[in-house]
Amino acid sequence: MTNALLPLDGITVVTLEQAVAAPLATRHLADLGARVIKVERVGEGDFARNYDHEVHGLASHFVWLNRGKESVALDLKSPEGSELVRRLVARADVFVQNAAPGAAERLGLGGEELVARHPRLVVAGISGYGTGGPLRDRKAYDMLIQAETGLISVTGTPETATKTGIPSADIAAGLYACQAVLAALLRRERTGRGGVVDISMFDATVEWLGHPMYIQLYGGRQIPRMGLSHASIAPYDAYPTADGQILIGVQNDRGWQSLVGDVFGRPDLADHPHLATNPLRVAHREECDRVVAEQTRRFGTAELEARLAAAGVPAAQVNDMAGLVAHPQLSARDRWRQVDTPAGPIAGVLPPVSFRDVELPMGPVPALGAHTDAVLAELGVDAARIDRLAAAGVAGRPARVPATAE
Repeated sequence: MTNALLPLDGITVVTLEQAVAAPLATRHLADLGARVIKVERVGEGDFARNYDHEVHGLASHFVWLNRGKESVALDLKSPEGSELVRRLVARADVFVQNAAPGAAERLGLGGEELVARHPRLVVAGISGYGTGGPLRDRKAYDMLIQAETGLISVTGTPETATKTGIPSADIAAGLYACQAVLAALLRRERTGRGGVVDISMFDATVEWLGHPMYIQLYGGRQIPRMGLSHASIAPYDAYPTADGQILIGVQNDRGWQSLVGDVFGRPDLADHPHLATNPLRVAHREECDRVVAEQTRRFGTAELEARLAAAGVPAAQVNDMAGLVAHPQLSARDRWRQVDTPAGPIAGVLPPVSFRDVELPMGPVPALGAHTDAVLAELGVDAARIDRLAAAGVAGRPARVPATAE
């Protein structure tokens, strides 16, 4: 790696955020080199800090989503705290918030108001359902958005609808928010002006549902829940082996011919009257899955995986989280790094975007209020006033950790 400039070096982001969507967006901005100043509640902070205590006493969501940020604890309901945040935003390039509907406006941090005062500022607001419509003011947790958009209706088994095992609606909104901020910054370079962008969890999740939505719009039908299978492709599922299982996904008829001929040694199945084309295999899915399972049971998992790879037939192990942590693809590519936290170093995986000339940073996870004094000092607040603000509960500092007895 060289000492090349990080992509967002020199960009300052101030964020009023909690939970997953906005913290994910700003963590990616921090990974890209931006300075991210996270404004949190005094005493409590981002409520994701207390979802669990699995990572050396810290919350797993919080350490995932908040590395590389500075934490400033302020009481925004106090006149002094509110004024200090507005001064922070005035010095920033980007302001991101996912506060409850109307909360940012009540604090004097509404997008239109901010951009009118600071024309170069980029403001990104993340909401549950958008800035209008009948659900605008509804609370919007990930599971609720998955239900309202119909994501749950296409996820799970034929018998049971389920939400996804990760917060898909939050993640979708966070990624689109990050993309929008980058696009707005690029536009600002050309025009000199920032602007306001709105991202909703509902809209982001609807975008991800394009395929089943078009099936409904123009096919007039709801796609079925298929478990590990696929509504439009066969064979596509986990199949038994002599000592386990493996997932096989055949995308086209050439793949079917390779599977039955090169892997199974049964070229006669390529022209089977019920299995020769994908539409036929989908129409006769039960027969297709039975035929494939009869063949996969002949092999051990390792041997079958090798044969599938040699034939170019898409396949994968069905891993759990222990399998992911131990996955050779991560270790062989040197993807693991150490991340500092208030509870000591932890393992972390490099950001998914890799620049060839510079490694993206994985900064420390901040304690609540760890940077309050330093950031307020940058605003010209002297130490005596910071002490007074802290004593009054307007500003927060990190809790003192007792020294370990020798």
